[in-house]
Amino acid sequence: MRQPLRAARHPHGLRAVGDCRLVFAGNRNAGEWRVVTTTLKKPQRSARKPKGDGHLRRGEILQAAERIFIAEGYHGATIRRIADEVGVSSTALYMHFRDKDEILLEICDGAIEQLLRINTEISAQPIDAVARVRLMLDAYMDFALSNPNAYQLVFCGPAGLLSEDKQQMTRDLGDRCYDKFVGVVREIGASGRLRTGNVESAAQTLWTACHGLVALLLTRPTFNWEPTQDLKAVMLDGILYGLMTD
Repeated sequence: MRQPLRAARHPHGLRAVGDCRLVFAGNRNAGEWRVVTTTLKKPQRSARKPKGDGHLRRGEILQAAERIFIAEGYHGATIRRIADEVGVSSTALYMHFRDKDEILLEICDGAIEQLLRINTEISAQPIDAVARVRLMLDAYMDFALSNPNAYQLVFCGPAGLLSEDKQQMTRDLGDRCYDKFVGVVREIGASGRLRTGNVESAAQTLWTACHGLVALLLTRPTFNWEPTQDLKAVMLDGILYGLMTD
């Protein structure tokens, strides 16, 4: 009867990648030998990602932190947790950010800077002011739905996470973004086309209406919503008609 494969003794054992092990089958004395090369595998490496360009790694950290801030809250989002999500050590993460406050601030500032660019471009278009307001509001909602984590951190997160001095730059960016929007509403008010309220109340009502819609779409995704584009169009048609004349 043929015997199972067994390993012949090796005087030194398998010590390096590519070492061979002699195995035999059947009767040892009958010379039924076969040589099988057993390749030692390299030790399993950790899930750490290879070192990349600094700006790419920084972007990965920000994206991971966005997800964790939303899922686990500010206090649950530790540096170690963020580093593990990215696949780097905590020490490597500290090469890019001093602490998680700096990470949160950069996420917030980046989001508001995008909105500022959008509002700046639209406000400069040579078209009717009401049309520009509509474009701004539509772009605002598109941004929120395309960047749900960043939007929720900036506009839906609890107040008081960061100290006043650390929030000042973000607040200044937000003011500039809002000023671009309210400036176009001011043009409408100056032309006597506001049906009710004043420039500030009209601008704030428009903003809060859009925020309410996207916040519900983001936080209640399982509700039986009508198509997003339809909801946006109906809301903008109704609120702009109610506040402004053609």
